[in-house]
Amino acid sequence: MKDKQFILATDLDGTFLGGSDSDRAALYRWIESRRAEVGLIFVTGREPQFIEQLCGDSAVPWPDYVIGDVGTTIAEIVGATKKVRPLAALETEIAELWNDNGNRVRALLDSAAGLTLQDTPFRYRVSYHFDPKAYDGEAEKLVHRHGFDSLISADQFFDVLPPGVSKGPSLKRLLDHLAVDDRNVLVAGDTLNDLSLFETGLRGVAVSNSEPALIARLNNHPNTYRASLPGTGGIAEAIRHFEFLSEAGETV
Repeated sequence: MKDKQFILATDLDGTFLGGSDSDRAALYRWIESRRAEVGLIFVTGREPQFIEQLCGDSAVPWPDYVIGDVGTTIAEIVGATKKVRPLAALETEIAELWNDNGNRVRALLDSAAGLTLQDTPFRYRVSYHFDPKAYDGEAEKLVHRHGFDSLISADQFFDVLPPGVSKGPSLKRLLDHLAVDDRNVLVAGDTLNDLSLFETGLRGVAVSNSEPALIARLNNHPNTYRASLPGTGGIAEAIRHFEFLSEAGETV
């Protein structure tokens, strides 16, 4: 990856999976036709099994690496069957910070207002469906008192995470491990769980369908481009805006 001229590190829902049919097809074709120069990292709240099914059953390009589970999974794509395999060396600190506390978190929030437990067995986080009308704010205070981080995004999801772990720090850990030049990276997102991507200082794009709460937090992020188009259309805008691959005449 360190030899790639451009690396897109992108959220999925609403971002790399968003935009018009024609914009998605155009960006996917552009990436696939330039895999020698272009790297792709998914940075998502989704779990590895979702990635395998998504890319195996659709025209969505396979990524080179995955930051999944809101930053608690750091994985590579391996084998002819394309499996998402966690990189144990990069996840050691995450596992230690979590300390197998899933059951403890679930017990703490068993009757929390506005939260409904998601049934996916995540490894280093606990996630809930979030009802903003029923939520009373107590869950955040409770998990923080017990040493965990929490994240509300899109007014739909409530995640309990190991302290200091989220998409941005995990992406930086992977990029450092791969010896990638930060100047070649574009991050893309649309909800508050993408905020830490923009806080890395990497060049980024907030697509036009971004939630207002994210946009409100980006005023002090000069490296972030606010796109006029949603999803993949906005990503293509940012690639042109920042002139990635422009010297080779290959900008999307």
